[in-house]
Amino acid sequence: MDFTPTEEQAEAQGLAARIFGDLSTPERLAASGTGTDAELWKALCAAGLPAAVEDIGLLGLVLLLEEQGRTTAQVPFAVTCVYGLLAVAEHGTAEQRERLLPALRDGTAVATGAFPARSGVRSAAVSAGAGGGAGAVGAGSAGAGGADAELSGVVPYVPWLRDATHVLVADADQVLWIVRTGEPGATVLPVETTAPWSAARLVLDGARGERLGEAGAGGSSAVGGSSGAGERTERARSGAYASVLAAARTAFAGLQAGVCAGSLARAVEHTATREQFGRPLSTNQGVLLRAADAHMDVEAIRVTAYEAAWRRDQRLPCLTQALTAAWWAAEAGRRVVHAGQHLHGGTGADLDHPVHRHFLWGRQLDAYLGGGGEVLQELGESLADEEREAS
Repeated sequence: MDFTPTEEQAEAQGLAARIFGDLSTPERLAASGTGTDAELWKALCAAGLPAAVEDIGLLGLVLLLEEQGRTTAQVPFAVTCVYGLLAVAEHGTAEQRERLLPALRDGTAVATGAFPARSGVRSAAVSAGAGGGAGAVGAGSAGAGGADAELSGVVPYVPWLRDATHVLVADADQVLWIVRTGEPGATVLPVETTAPWSAARLVLDGARGERLGEAGAGGSSAVGGSSGAGERTERARSGAYASVLAAARTAFAGLQAGVCAGSLARAVEHTATREQFGRPLSTNQGVLLRAADAHMDVEAIRVTAYEAAWRRDQRLPCLTQALTAAWWAAEAGRRVVHAGQHLHGGTGADLDHPVHRHFLWGRQLDAYLGGGGEVLQELGESLADEEREAS
C-alpha cells in the first residue's frame, strides 16, 4: 500500500486547505448558525473541488474532507460527493450520468443519502411495506422496466437534507432510489441535531423514486468478497447499496480525522500558551499523556480511512476496511473530542468557543456512523462470514 498522494490529490488538498482556512473562520461559522455557508459552497464549486473527486478518487476525497473537518466548515461536501457524484458515476446508467453529474459538479445540485446506520440488520434498516409507515420506506407501483417507483415512509434524520435537491434512498431490499426533494409526496421537515448539519426528516408519501442504475445490475468488485454464502452475505458484499455505504463510511471517517485533528491542534495551542503556577499547562505530565493518547487516536482514524479508500480506488475488497475505519472514527473520535474539550479546562465549557464545535461534530459523526459498539458487532459478523467462506 502507498498512501502518498498523487500530484493531483496533493494540489486539490492544498487548494481545499486554503479555501477552508480563509472562509471557514470562527466568526463566519458563528454567523451561519445551523445553516450552510452558501458563499463557501460557491467558492468550493467554483474551484472545481467537487468535480475533481471523480478524478482523484475516494482517497482524494478523504484528503479534502480532512481539511473540511479541521475547520468544521458547514457545507454539504461529503454528502454531495458520496451520495451524488461517486454514486451516480459508478452505479448510474449512461443517461443518469449525463443528466445528473454536471449539476452535481458545479454545485447547482446537492445530494444526500437516507441510509441506515448498519447494513444487513433489519432492525436498523428502513423496511418495505404496503403504504409504508414510520421508520419505513416501501416501494411499489413500479414503472416500465422497474425504473420508477412510488415510495412511502419516514426517514427520521438525513444530514444536509435542507440543502439537498436530490436524496439517495435505500429501501429494505437495499435498492437505491433517487428522489427529488421538490417532488410531490416528498416533504422535508427541519430537525435539530448535535452538530449544525442542516438536517431534516424525510417524509415520503407516494413520492416518485428513480432507480439508480439498471434493474438487476450486479455489484462492484470494490466491495469485495465471493458470493454463495447465503442471502445476507450476498447483500452485504455486492450491489450498489453496499458499495455506496462502504464509500460513505470511509468518507465520514476521513471527515472525523480532520475534526479530531483540529480539536487536538486547538488543545495543543491552548495548553502551550496557558500558564498555571508560572509554567505552561503543556509541561504537566498528565496533559502530555492525554494529548499523546489523542494524537495516536487521530493517526489511527486517519490511516484506517486511508487504507479503506486506497483499496476501493484500487478495486480491491474493502468492506472490512471500511468498517474498521468507521469503528475507529466512532470510538476513538469520541475520545479525542472529549480530550480536546477537557484540555481546555473551563474554557472548553464555553459553548461559543471554537473547540466546542469540534466536540459537537465529533459526537454527531460518532452517532451517524452507528456508534462504536454497533459497528464493532457488524465488523465481527463480517469477519465471521469471511471465515465461513474461506473454510
